[in-house]
Amino acid sequence: MTIRALSLKTKNDVIQMMLPIRPPLIVHHMAALEPGTVPNSLAAIRTCLVAEAEVIEIDATALAAEDFLLVHDPYLESETDGFGPVQALTAAQARLLHCKERGHVTPEGVALLSDVVTLIQENKGETRLQIDWKDVIPFPTSEPYERLLRLIRPLGERVIVSTGADWQLRRLRRLAPWLDLGFDIGNHLDWREVGEIADPRLPPWKTGAYGYWDDHPLAAMRFLPVQDYLLDRCELFMNGVPGLSTFYISHRMLVQSLRDGFNWADVLHTRGIKLDAWTLDTTSAVLIDNAVTLYKAGVDMFTTNTPVGLKDMLDVQHL
Repeated sequence: MTIRALSLKTKNDVIQMMLPIRPPLIVHHMAALEPGTVPNSLAAIRTCLVAEAEVIEIDATALAAEDFLLVHDPYLESETDGFGPVQALTAAQARLLHCKERGHVTPEGVALLSDVVTLIQENKGETRLQIDWKDVIPFPTSEPYERLLRLIRPLGERVIVSTGADWQLRRLRRLAPWLDLGFDIGNHLDWREVGEIADPRLPPWKTGAYGYWDDHPLAAMRFLPVQDYLLDRCELFMNGVPGLSTFYISHRMLVQSLRDGFNWADVLHTRGIKLDAWTLDTTSAVLIDNAVTLYKAGVDMFTTNTPVGLKDMLDVQHL
């Protein structure tokens, strides 16, 4: 982390010395920008491009062939006016669907990844696209992986594919040494509030001896100081996929790790890996406090549903 060269005159000077020269990059979660835009929609992506967003994050799930649908869940009824598994749908059928927002069908058609790639290509700015790939079950053939790579190859360095399924990342890496890849550790290691209700379909399924949700054998008993336990888990993740550029970790997990004496950003930076904290909005004092804490801890990127408010807040902190 590059440090400002300031005189150490006051306590505030010391604090400023610890801040990076620029605030973290802002990642627009599901192409969030303005109230009223439909998440993961082409209209939302266009709005972000006009606003010169630094990074636009979208969700993508494989169709039966040809393309990917911009939805988070594997079943259509959750986010569209369709029904059934996304992977049973053709691209032509997908173009007839409409997005749901808060349970209500909107006039906005569901977007395909090929349409998004075209929008990014037509945009002459520097906005990058983060594709959060939601298919976690390994495919029996290489076709879906090759399909994804064929669609996004024209974007070159302007695209990164992320997922919590490290096995999918390894398949992509074998097929595409050129591709920028990011890893979300949440299926392996997480931190939750006491009594928090989580999706029972998703791992990790149990609380480990260190207070984190972790199904790994190392978490079965408290063998180590918590900092050493977290370092070991971090090193395992860093070595799991060759050439990872970015880690995606929930803001609550990162803040709890700091309380336990472990800074993920510091360790990841020794390997040249960037760190994104998600999902940090300006909707509560706790979230704002966490954003400031993680900014000062050296986090490189913030994923948010409130990009304008968060950027303004971070600019004030930077000053």
